[in-house]
Amino acid sequence: MALALLVLGLGFAISSISGLLGIGGGIVMAPALLYLPPLLGVGTLDMRQVTGLTITQGLFACLSGAFRHDSHRCVSRPLVLWMGVTITLAALAGSILSSWIANDTLMILFAALALVAAVLMCFPRHDGVDVGDASALPFDRPRAVLIALSVGLLGGTVGQGGSFILIPLMLFLLRLPTRVVIGSNLALVCFSSLAGFAGKLATGQIPLLLGAVLLVGAIPGAQLGSVLSQRTSPRRLRIALAVVVGLSALGIATDVFLP
Repeated sequence: MALALLVLGLGFAISSISGLLGIGGGIVMAPALLYLPPLLGVGTLDMRQVTGLTITQGLFACLSGAFRHDSHRCVSRPLVLWMGVTITLAALAGSILSSWIANDTLMILFAALALVAAVLMCFPRHDGVDVGDASALPFDRPRAVLIALSVGLLGGTVGQGGSFILIPLMLFLLRLPTRVVIGSNLALVCFSSLAGFAGKLATGQIPLLLGAVLLVGAIPGAQLGSVLSQRTSPRRLRIALAVVVGLSALGIATDVFLP
């Protein structure tokens, strides 16, 4: 019972962050599920259960948040389609190539890219509050495909989703408004998480009872975060994203140097 309540609370809190900032939340969810239950004396979860619950939270929190952001016309459907297909195929190719490439070197490169991206988000930029209809906004399609290809290939190779790197790249290379980037990235995470969720569900890697409890917290949490995101200034959203991306980069680098 205590473990279920902890999972419920984590699902709500971390999914609120997902809806607010447009990220999957796995970078926080996985260590929280792994370390908090034994620390609080409410039980333990093995790594298979942790990864199953993490991808469940990521998929449904982002799905819930994406619907809310889309209701405010802050999801660019053409962008999601072009980048979603590309990043999925690239991640598959990267996972196949990973057996022939030195993982630590790529992890450092991945972390360095994330850190540079975090610094970039601290620079001021013009960003209108009213974006109109995100799906009508023009964007550079070849550049969007190249971004998705690069992040997907590198992320698939090192076993990372890479959604937290996509946000600053869409902000500064595609020059899209912050709210559109956040909403569209939530939809992109859904796109890239669906296959992984289906595979883990089919192979029994998701504890169904805890998964259901997690969703009870995750879906309304993502809705709350999405509402708060619409009421927060783009500048403050970028600063919060910079902190999350920077911490993620440091976490990845720590895993490499201090395994």
